[in-house]
Amino acid sequence: MESAHSSRSFLSVRGNRRRLRALGLVCMLFPVACAAQSWTLAWSDEFNVAAGSPINSSNWQYDTGILNVNNEVEYYCAPGSSTPPCVSAAPNAYIDGNGHLIIQAIKINSSVTPNSGSWTSARLNTGKNLRNFQFGRLESSISLPVGAGLWPAFWALGYNIGGVGWPASGEMDFMENVPASGGLGPNAFRSTIHGGNSSSSCYCGENGLGQSYTFPIKDHSGSSVTAFHSYGAIWSTNMVQFYVDDPSNVFLVRTVNDLPAGFTWDFNRPFFLLLNLAVGGTGSWPGPADGNTPNPAVMTVDYVRWYKPSAVAGPTMSAAPISVESGGAGSAMLSLNSTNGTGRVYLSCTTTAPKATCSINSGDALNNYTVDFGKTGRGSATVKLTTIANTPGLPRGGSGNGTSPGNYAVTVSSYTVSNTSGNPDSVLSIPLTIN
Repeated sequence: MESAHSSRSFLSVRGNRRRLRALGLVCMLFPVACAAQSWTLAWSDEFNVAAGSPINSSNWQYDTGILNVNNEVEYYCAPGSSTPPCVSAAPNAYIDGNGHLIIQAIKINSSVTPNSGSWTSARLNTGKNLRNFQFGRLESSISLPVGAGLWPAFWALGYNIGGVGWPASGEMDFMENVPASGGLGPNAFRSTIHGGNSSSSCYCGENGLGQSYTFPIKDHSGSSVTAFHSYGAIWSTNMVQFYVDDPSNVFLVRTVNDLPAGFTWDFNRPFFLLLNLAVGGTGSWPGPADGNTPNPAVMTVDYVRWYKPSAVAGPTMSAAPISVESGGAGSAMLSLNSTNGTGRVYLSCTTTAPKATCSINSGDALNNYTVDFGKTGRGSATVKLTTIANTPGLPRGGSGNGTSPGNYAVTVSSYTVSNTSGNPDSVLSIPLTIN
């Protein structure tokens, strides 16, 4: 053990004080560099109007009819429609006068044949340039119905779906719930991203990049989806963070690095929102409704909100140079410093070394390519470089089919939750020597 008064300890303290003074000067000159993350409400629908008032047509429109998707049985009706089986006096979407939007599914007959129109329901969206959103925090507080066949959802689709189709448009599911027969039940929901080139070449459907969340028994809002819970996502360049009830309660993080090989990230563009209550038929995810399914089945929406983030600076980063033999692998420890409360950052890396790859492992429990500054100002990650050996027999330094010896660089880029430009918020160039 070193003495508390050794010269090494004294110099370390002096160095720390210098860094703290320098950081304080930066904070005075550039307050955003040392500011914690905050959110500003930019748009919302609170549904705080009298009972029977029209649903705000500047925010919402309706998908109608039988959509022939997912082996569902519902016929979607717009409020006021009297086209059979819709009944204008029994709307499937309406304002209840208590600050809620009601979406209800009503049974018409007992058919469980897909696309049979045996239930009516409603599907609202903000598309066709009513309200498109790009990045920020999207959230809705909802009480869900439970029962066989029921499939409520709060989700988003890429605004360009009309041109590129699904799944190339991208899809973000903030919340989906189906019965226990579909793997969820009344105490759980699922969040997922879907994308890809086509329905046969995608990370979509059963291959979507998602995860279920089960409410704790002693959850303060209630352990059932029938209680009001807020479902949302913090969405930024190259990263989506799904949370429930509080933006600090993130349970799923997806980044561009999670995509299977051969696919592109479909989420750095505007999206529109959807709210709907589907009813499954034979072969659907929730399965068919039965005699115990509530009729009507009622989904109650308290609000839908979009928040914009305050600007925060990217973390400062440092790492020692990397030196590695051609054909081998090397690494460096990346140290990151930010302001406590600035949230999670996404990290990417590239290298100028030919036929070499780099990767990042932060040890973050939710995603190895992210570091969370939500409750701390310090973080770390391992930057790993992997090279390919030259063909045996070629002279040292020859132009073989591997990574040639020389001096190169590894570049690490960070992206904060306030990033909207696609340009890194901070960058570090790590010297690299291939021997």
